[in-house]
Amino acid sequence: MKNNLFKILAIAGLIASLTGCHSAAEENAKKESPEAAAPAMETFVPTKQKLTNKMQIPGEITGFQQVEIYAKVSSYVKSLNVDIGSKVHAGQLLAVLEAPELSSQLSAAKSRLKSQEAIYMATKSTYDRLFETSKVEGTVARLDLEVAESKKNADFAQYQAAKSAYAEVQNLLNYLEIRAPFDGVIATRNVNQGAYVGPAGRGSEMPIMTIQQQRKLRLAVAVPEQYSGFLTENQPLQFTVKSLPGQTFSGKIARKSGALDSRLRSERVEIDINNTDNKLLPGMVAEVELPLTSQDSTFVVPKLAVFTSGEGSFVIAVVSNKTQRIPVQKGRSIDGQIEIFGDLKQDTKLVSKADEEIIDGTSVK
Repeated sequence: MKNNLFKILAIAGLIASLTGCHSAAEENAKKESPEAAAPAMETFVPTKQKLTNKMQIPGEITGFQQVEIYAKVSSYVKSLNVDIGSKVHAGQLLAVLEAPELSSQLSAAKSRLKSQEAIYMATKSTYDRLFETSKVEGTVARLDLEVAESKKNADFAQYQAAKSAYAEVQNLLNYLEIRAPFDGVIATRNVNQGAYVGPAGRGSEMPIMTIQQQRKLRLAVAVPEQYSGFLTENQPLQFTVKSLPGQTFSGKIARKSGALDSRLRSERVEIDINNTDNKLLPGMVAEVELPLTSQDSTFVVPKLAVFTSGEGSFVIAVVSNKTQRIPVQKGRSIDGQIEIFGDLKQDTKLVSKADEEIIDGTSVK
């Protein structure tokens, strides 16, 4: 009986020993298999597309042309023919100035001109007679003829100088009449009749008046550097103004500065606006809608597929079931997606949820 009991215990121990060995072998096999140890990662293939979004940016509306008019000569305002809000046409007389001393200067210049003209005519007549006489040999000394010619030339120069001085005073008198340089509206008027105005001194602090062209306006926008490449000339844009809620206006990009402002790092873009209904006024602040559509297709991936570390931004590619970091540059991000630029191909598999802890060479199921 005891022998049978020992046999049963021996067989049970042998079976337990074989089972334990088999389990240990299976565990070792699992540890040695890289596929069993590899984590499961969700991957995707990036696609190229044109990312489109919009942004609002403020801009200032100004007259297409705007001029501040100052006095060219020291004078007094004799009469004003326009006021604020007056519509004027090119060449229209706006104001008349008065400078009595200019009239005296003109009279003196005219007298000097007449005097120099008389002197020149006399010396010219003398030279002409001597020249005609000199044609008969021996009648006039050559030296006398040369002296007469020099005298005539000198008097002619004085006559021309007097003529220029007279014309200069006349031109100054023309500045006493102020005319509109273009069709527009008087936006400001800073003087009254009898006020002193001039190119310097107390009368020069403020312009006499300001003229704006309002039938056509320009809208100036400072576009940040990263967005300036999305805009082209003749591109239509829409904008709104706070004073006219619910209304949308449009215009086309007429010109770009082609350079960045050194302080704001932005490019000046101007939009021409036809304002025939006079709804818009110079000085209004507009909210411009900029459509930012890529000109070329770029790789667009979910934001979670890109991670940033101290070394830069990366995506994680899967090559031969191994992870590999690829450095990229980030572009615009919209609705959970982001543009990336780097050494990527159409068939490159990327990890959907990139993490800095995933190192190169990690096995992936």
